[in-house]
Amino acid sequence: MEINALIECISPKLWIGGHAVDAENGATFDVVDPATGKPFAKVADASPADAKKAIDAAASAQKSWAKTPARERGEVLRSVFEKITERADDVAAIMTKEMGKALAESKAEVKYGAEFFRWFAEEAVRIEGRFTPAPAGNGRILVTKVPVGPVLAITPWNFPLAMGTRKIGPALAAGCTIIVKPAGETPLTMLFLAQLFAEAGLPDGVLSVITSSKSSAVSAPILEDPRLRKLTFTGSTEVGRKLVEQSAGGLLRTSMELGGNAPFVVFDDADIDAAVEGAMLAKMRNGGEACTAANRIHVANSVREEFTAKFVAKMKDMTLGAGIDPDTKLGPLINADQLSKVQELVDDAVNAGATVALGGKAPGGDGYFYPATVLTDVPANARILKEEVFGPVAPIVGFDTEEEGIDAANDTEFGLASYIYTRGLDRALRVADAIDSGMVGVNRGVISDAAAPFGGVKDSGFGREGGSEGIEEYLETKYIALT
Repeated sequence: MEINALIECISPKLWIGGHAVDAENGATFDVVDPATGKPFAKVADASPADAKKAIDAAASAQKSWAKTPARERGEVLRSVFEKITERADDVAAIMTKEMGKALAESKAEVKYGAEFFRWFAEEAVRIEGRFTPAPAGNGRILVTKVPVGPVLAITPWNFPLAMGTRKIGPALAAGCTIIVKPAGETPLTMLFLAQLFAEAGLPDGVLSVITSSKSSAVSAPILEDPRLRKLTFTGSTEVGRKLVEQSAGGLLRTSMELGGNAPFVVFDDADIDAAVEGAMLAKMRNGGEACTAANRIHVANSVREEFTAKFVAKMKDMTLGAGIDPDTKLGPLINADQLSKVQELVDDAVNAGATVALGGKAPGGDGYFYPATVLTDVPANARILKEEVFGPVAPIVGFDTEEEGIDAANDTEFGLASYIYTRGLDRALRVADAIDSGMVGVNRGVISDAAAPFGGVKDSGFGREGGSEGIEEYLETKYIALT
């Protein structure tokens, strides 16, 4: 379907209680195309009163949804998985239009994001407990798992589908109702998803989607409501800290998937061609706008020149353009603020002594474009080695010994993802064990998988999404003492 006609098929209203409804005050806000910098749609701008309606709907539906047989809950998720798959091109086009990423990237996200529904459709019927005799011989111990209760999910703009599906999937599978507050930059994908759930027969109130330009204003009344039992958030560490503080009053279960500063470490025994290919995936997936993106590339000095030359050659092939163009490999950044932040970090590194091997300057004109950029000889005091760049910029630094490589990888307050390249199994296991991060890719540039636990340590947050561990975040343990 042509993109403008497709956008018109998406209700721009809030999705509350199984219905599309106007914001109480009738307010709307613009959705901007990052490729042009111009608005192309309007959606409802929720107020605190609308947020109250959403938690009312979630609380009202919670008891009946929790009692719905696990098989039926799983079948709803499976149905929506199939609907997303059938309309993969449409979902990809929507994401590219509102987020800017290259169409190929959006299509990959559709496949990845939909997989969480297939995975958790299967996990819904595998929620286990245990039954054992008490050691003292005075009875039996029965342990069961029950839904946490209504959930608030706050999702970011960089993966408009997948950041929602990996929260909605386990919540619904566990028997929880959920309210999703998508990023103001990318509300259309989640509104479209809500329509697909309605087509699949999801009961009213189980899923609500509230769009707003004022995230804190609409989140606050939900977080303060005693009926809410869980908060899950993906976004910056700064915002995550504030949300954890806000959640403390209600003693909410929380999951926080926060910022990253992923190291990509290439040892002297690595297959350099494979490492270059892996670095391209780890750095340039989603145009670098990913919390798992390789933020800094540490290369053993004995192979650094070879790696850099081959990596720069690959980066030169990243065609910059509007994401909707099928020939584009690198779309625009999300907005003007992000463009400014990327340029600021590059300029800081250059001023500190780094060399620009490729790119380094925004082309100007309409849209928020930034070219594939490689920096070499980056000094230790450059901000780009400490801060998450969230763009297509790769700083390369050298090291000599294995210990230096590990220390460089761990020299950050973040701990989400890390990548290492080496031919040695002993070294791979030794280094993976020594690196402080929740996920480590060994000779792999892409590590995300619906069947694996996704999450970090340190300032990258806590909790896991995906895998058999993912549904546990939405379950409480109940102990029943039997005679």
